[in-house]
Amino acid sequence: MGFFKKLKERVTSPKASVSLKLNKNSYVLGEKLEGTLTVTSEEEIDATEIRAELRCEEKKKTIKYETETRTLPGGKVETQTVPREVWVTETIFSENPQGSGPLHLSVGYRGEFPFSTSIPAGGQPNYSGGDRSVTWSIKGVIGVKGRPDVTSSTSNIQVVTVPVAPVAPAAPIVTEKIVEREIVMIPCQYCGTLFPQTATSCPNCGAKRKV
Repeated sequence: MGFFKKLKERVTSPKASVSLKLNKNSYVLGEKLEGTLTVTSEEEIDATEIRAELRCEEKKKTIKYETETRTLPGGKVETQTVPREVWVTETIFSENPQGSGPLHLSVGYRGEFPFSTSIPAGGQPNYSGGDRSVTWSIKGVIGVKGRPDVTSSTSNIQVVTVPVAPVAPAAPIVTEKIVEREIVMIPCQYCGTLFPQTATSCPNCGAKRKV
């Protein structure tokens, strides 16, 4: 292999492609994430691995102090510290679930590699605000020794703290209807004790009620 060809290979990715497909695009903290990496190649490649790269990045606003120097009239030099508002990005979670280890790809190769990992239970959900934002992203990668890796486009995924529970329909309201009846009292013809008209005998003397 010529010197210039070797030099070109060191700075250019192989003629191959990798695409990533997830089973879904929304997840809950602690939930399992599964997907498939589809790999094709147009040249001979010795891949070190086929993997996905899952990242959670936090972008937040902070104050950075910078030193400014200026020359005043008369040639005097003045130095002062000036606060500036800047955005800082930090990776707070990183995982590279593997679909395959070392693999030789021939011309015209096509293969699919399932992978799985888990969203950490203690991770950060998606959040956007005036001074902070958290994003989850994932992409597919063909690792190549001595050459730039082949990567897919990066996809953002939604991660929430808890699933949104469906709203249950309101239970019907049951009202109880109470029917009141007037009880007619009649006197016993023997002892004069009042007792309900529906009774068949006097509760005091036991005499049978006459119709």
